Amino acid sequence: MPLHRTPEIAAPAPPAPKQAQPAALGVLAGLAAAKLLAHLPAINQYGYFRDELYYLASTRHLALGYVDHPPLSIAVLAGVRALAGDSLPALRLTPLLCGLAVVVLTALLARELGGGRLAQGAAGLAVLSAPVYLAIHHYYSMNALDHVAWASAALLLAKALRTGRASTWMLLGLVLGLGLLNKLSVLWLGAGIGAGLLLTPCRRFLLSRGPWLAAAIAAALFAPHVAWQAAHGWPTLEFMSNATRHKMVQTGLAEFLSGQVLTMNPATLLIWLPGLLSGLRPGAEPRARLFSIAWLGVFALLASGGPSRSSYLAPAYPMLFASGGVSLERLREAAARARAGSFARRLRAAAAPAALSAMILIGAPLVPYALPVLPPDAFLAYMKAIGIAPRGEERSARAELPQQYADMFGWEEMAEQAARAYALLTPQERARAAVFGQNYGEAGAIDVLGKRLGLPPAISGHNSYWMWGPPPGSIDVVIILGGDHEGNAAFFEEVTVVGRVECRRCMPYERDLAVSIGRRPRLPLEEAWPRLKRFM
Repeated sequence: MPLHRTPEIAAPAPPAPKQAQPAALGVLAGLAAAKLLAHLPAINQYGYFRDELYYLASTRHLALGYVDHPPLSIAVLAGVRALAGDSLPALRLTPLLCGLAVVVLTALLARELGGGRLAQGAAGLAVLSAPVYLAIHHYYSMNALDHVAWASAALLLAKALRTGRASTWMLLGLVLGLGLLNKLSVLWLGAGIGAGLLLTPCRRFLLSRGPWLAAAIAAALFAPHVAWQAAHGWPTLEFMSNATRHKMVQTGLAEFLSGQVLTMNPATLLIWLPGLLSGLRPGAEPRARLFSIAWLGVFALLASGGPSRSSYLAPAYPMLFASGGVSLERLREAAARARAGSFARRLRAAAAPAALSAMILIGAPLVPYALPVLPPDAFLAYMKAIGIAPRGEERSARAELPQQYADMFGWEEMAEQAARAYALLTPQERARAAVFGQNYGEAGAIDVLGKRLGLPPAISGHNSYWMWGPPPGSIDVVIILGGDHEGNAAFFEEVTVVGRVECRRCMPYERDLAVSIGRRPRLPLEEAWPRLKRFM
C-alpha cells in the first residue's frame, strides 16, 4: 500500500515593503513654518552657550579630531563662521536648519513606509513637539547634526530595503561615515541596524553587496579620525572614562525610562509606542520590524550603561515616529471600514485627532523648558507654577536655572573682568601674558568675547585646550580665572586677586569667580603643562 506524504505547508512570506506615498507638501510646509516660529523668537536670547564658545575656539585649531568629539562639526562651524560671522543668530541658524531637516526627514520616512498625509503629519508633529529636539536645535553643537545623520540614515535604509539599489546603500554608507565624523554615537545606530538586519527577513540583503558597500564606505570615511586617535594616545577613550566616573550622574532603568517620556513630550508616547509595538507584532512589515529592533538595541545599550542622559536616545525616535504615524493612519482607515455607529469605529476615528491634539496641548507648556522664550525671572516663576524642575545630569552643584540656560550666562562679565586685570599689567608684562581658564567654557569666553577687548589667546588644561598646548614664547604672567589661592600659589611665587566675576544666573562654580594675576612662575609653563591635563 503506497504511503502518501503530507504536503509541506510553506511558511508565509513576509509582507512586501509598501510603496512610498506622495509627499504631503502642504503638511511639510506647515510643520516647517511652525518650527521656525517656535525658534526664531529665542534665537538671540540669553547668551552664548558654554559649548558654543568652545566650538568657536576650536575652529582656530582645525584637525582630524578633538578630545571630546570628532572633527566634522568644527569644520562645518568654520565654514559658517567664514560666511556669516560668529554672532548668536549666525551661529544658531545651523542647528535650526538641522531641526527643520529632522522634522521633514521624519515625515518623509513615514511616507516611505507607506504613510499618507496623516502619517506624515503625525510623525513630523511628534518631532516638532518634543522638548529635547527644541532644546538641541536651539544652540550649535554636534548633537543637532547628529539628529540629521540618524534621520537621514533611517530614510536611506528604508529606501535601500525597498529598492535594493546599490547606489542607495552607498549613500547610506556616506551618511553613516559623515555621521561618525560628527559624533561617535552613530556607532550605536550601526549596531542597531546590524541587529535589525540579522533578526528580520531583511537579513537576505546580507547576501547582496549593498550593506557591505555601506559599511566599507562608512569605515573608510571614519578611518582618518581613528588614525588621529591612535596617533594621540586615544584621548577620547580617556575622556569618556573620566566623564563616566567623575562627571555624569548614574541613571537607573526606571529613571531613564521616565526621562524618555518627559523629554520626548509625554503625548508622543501615543505615537512612538504604537510604532514600536507595530514593528514587533507577527506579520509586521520587515522595515518597521527592523526599526523597532534597532531602537530596542540602542535603548538596551544606553539603559545598561549607567550614566546615560535621556537625550542620548533622542536621535533614534524618528524611526518609531514614522512607524507610529503609519499605525495611526491605519487606525483611521480601519474606522472607515468598521460598521457605522459602532463603538470600535468611534474609538478608532477619535484616535488620530486625540493624539495630534495631545501632542500640541501637552507640548506647548513644555516649550519654555526647551527654548529661552521667557526672561529668566519669568521662567523661574513659570517653573514654580508648573511644578516641573529639570533633573541634573552632571554631578556639579545646581543653579536656579536649568543647566542648559545657566550655561548661557556670565561669559561677557568674565571677559570684561579679565580685560580689567590685563589693563593692570605693564606693557612688558602684557607681551609675556596669557589668560588661564579652569574649563573650556572660561577659556572659550576669552578667545571669542575677549578678542575685541584686546586679550591674548586663552590657555587651559581642559580637554582639547590641553592638547593645543601653551602658546609659543616665554609666558611668565598669567591672568587666572577661578581656582583656589593655594592651588594657584603652587605654580606662582606671587598670586594677587584683582577682581571677581559676579553672575547671579550662571552655574555655581562660575559664580563669584576670583580673577588673579600670577607672577614669577615656579617652573616654565612647558614643564608645568602635564600637571594641568584634565580630560572630562
